[in-house]
Amino acid sequence: MKLLMAVGMTAFVSLAGCKLVKTGNAEGQAPVAGEAGDEARIAALLQETYDAKLVPLLRSKATDLVTLRTELAKSLDEAGKALGVRAGGAGGSWIFPVKASGKIIEENRQSKAGTASVDIDGDGQADATLQLGTVVKGTALRDVAPSVYDFSKFRDQIEFAKLGRALNDKAVSALPAAGSLQGKTVTFVGATSLRSATEKPLIVPVVVEIAP
Repeated sequence: MKLLMAVGMTAFVSLAGCKLVKTGNAEGQAPVAGEAGDEARIAALLQETYDAKLVPLLRSKATDLVTLRTELAKSLDEAGKALGVRAGGAGGSWIFPVKASGKIIEENRQSKAGTASVDIDGDGQADATLQLGTVVKGTALRDVAPSVYDFSKFRDQIEFAKLGRALNDKAVSALPAAGSLQGKTVTFVGATSLRSATEKPLIVPVVVEIAP
């Protein structure tokens, strides 16, 4: 009994000498979850960066898809090093900012993951697919701009994944929704993720202009 009391007193004295400090968002550290939640923080981040930083970055760095296809035929990795960024380090997909004009030859809005197939070179075959939403696959918009969305600035992979979804939702919310796009000429800017040189680009567009 005396031994137990001695141990208990020692623990009490040790705790009394400690100062409990609340974990905060120190300089250079990833943020902790705030009272408003991840969604509020990400919404504020998109308000600050989407139109002011992401869209201008894509406009300035986008490679025309015809040019990209030529470079991909030579080497995926060399094209990636010159024209894109790599997601997830060695072995990850190459993310490319892209642009093009072409004719929409097929439109699918029956699925939640709506798409439009675009013929860019005029041969009647689809050269790229635009994602129209509401469901958007991948995280190309997030990963194409590591200078804007730095993983180290986020609490964990979960919060970073929420950012990817929020960016996709933001992009498709601005797309033309009324009327069919079938047969119309479209000019777009966006981002795509490629793992092989022969893969048809699946693009998340941030700018879509439909010819009258």
